[in-house]
Amino acid sequence: MILDMRPMLRGEADHIHIDYLLTPDLPDGAEFDGDAHVVGDITDKAGYMRLTLTAALSYHTECARCLEPVSGDFAVQLERTVAAEGTLTQEQLEENVDEYAVIENGTLDLDEAIREEILLSFPMRILCREDCPGLCPKCGKPKRLGDCGCPERDPDPRLAVLKTLFDKNEEDNENTQD
Repeated sequence: MILDMRPMLRGEADHIHIDYLLTPDLPDGAEFDGDAHVVGDITDKAGYMRLTLTAALSYHTECARCLEPVSGDFAVQLERTVAAEGTLTQEQLEENVDEYAVIENGTLDLDEAIREEILLSFPMRILCREDCPGLCPKCGKPKRLGDCGCPERDPDPRLAVLKTLFDKNEEDNENTQD
C-alpha cells in the first residue's frame, strides 16, 4: 500500500488509520491461508511521526520433527519513525535501517517493510507440540505412536571387524568345550 503523506506533511492531518490486505511472500515449507490483514496508524505529534503496524495471518505447514500437519495464526508488529526525504543523512539511514520509514515524493510505501518483517519473524522450525519426539531414524515411524522395535544404537561400522573376531572366538570356544 502506498500512502499519500502530503496532508500530514502540510499539517492538515495528525493521524492516518491503515487497514488493508497484503499478499505476503511465502517462507520455505509454509503456506498462508490467505492474505495478511494489516492494521495500524501513523501519528504526528508536533512533527514526530510514528508508524505502527500489525500484520496477522493463518498458516499451515509440517512439524519439523514428525512431519505432521500444523496450522496456526501468526502476527508480527512493525514500528518505525517516519521521516521526510532529505531530513536524514545516508549514514543515519544505513546505521538505523530498521528504525525509519522514509517518505519519498510525498508517499510512503508500506508493503516492502511489512513483507520483510513477516519473512524475518516467521519461525524457521515449527513443531506440532513442544515435546514432539520426531521420527525413528531407521524406519521413519513416528515415535509418538510407540516403540517401533528398531535398535536404539547401531554398532560403529569401523569396529565391525572386531565383532567378527569376537564372534569367531566365541564359536571356537564353543567347539572346544563340546
